[in-house]
Amino acid sequence: MTDHTRRIGVTALTLGAAALLAIAAPLSAGAHVSLQENTASPGTFTTLTFRVPNESADGASMTRLTITLPTGKELLRSVEYVPVPGWTTELVTTKLDTPITDGDSTITEAITQVIWTAQPGSEYGPGSQGQFKLFVGPIPDVGALSLPASEGYSDGSVASWNGAADSEHPSPVLYVNDAAPKSGDPDSAPEATVAATAAASGAPAQPDVLARVLGGAGLVLGVVALLIAIVGRRPARKAG
Repeated sequence: MTDHTRRIGVTALTLGAAALLAIAAPLSAGAHVSLQENTASPGTFTTLTFRVPNESADGASMTRLTITLPTGKELLRSVEYVPVPGWTTELVTTKLDTPITDGDSTITEAITQVIWTAQPGSEYGPGSQGQFKLFVGPIPDVGALSLPASEGYSDGSVASWNGAADSEHPSPVLYVNDAAPKSGDPDSAPEATVAATAAASGAPAQPDVLARVLGGAGLVLGVVALLIAIVGRRPARKAG
């Protein structure tokens, strides 16, 4: 192979690698538990739709989701869940350290966690994403509500999302009086840009995004290999 051919081969491989990164980038972008709609007004009731991608790098299935709700002045007094086919839901009630007076009544306990657990055959596999909905309110008059989440997997591993917005594992956040992230930030990404978005019903059938990415990667590498082969087989031009 001539030096010219080698240079073309290196260039082709470089372009191929860049193409692979471009294909893989949308998969990693927004690959964390987040809210589909992340703003609400004080005093209102709203639906919280959690987008939950499978985060396992070892091929495990997601079998459990836990959402922790705020307490104190950020307390959500009413919490109802939307059933997810194939999943059971548990509302965890906790006694409040400080009771809350609401008119003539006193609130001494509240729902502080919601736990979804998959029944056999309803787990979310690699490359898929589920949607889990809560109807909550009234929304307290605060800046924002942090809603930590954790995902449990069939291999026993747990992915926790309870950090700051700029951390590796940010917590889902509902913005009330505070300004929501600008367009392009992970929590404000439109539905169409999130890989393998689940159907609104939460049905377990999900598109295999990983397979699509690998298929695209194979196509790119195939084109690169073909280019190298064609250039390498061209006969050298004889000197006049």
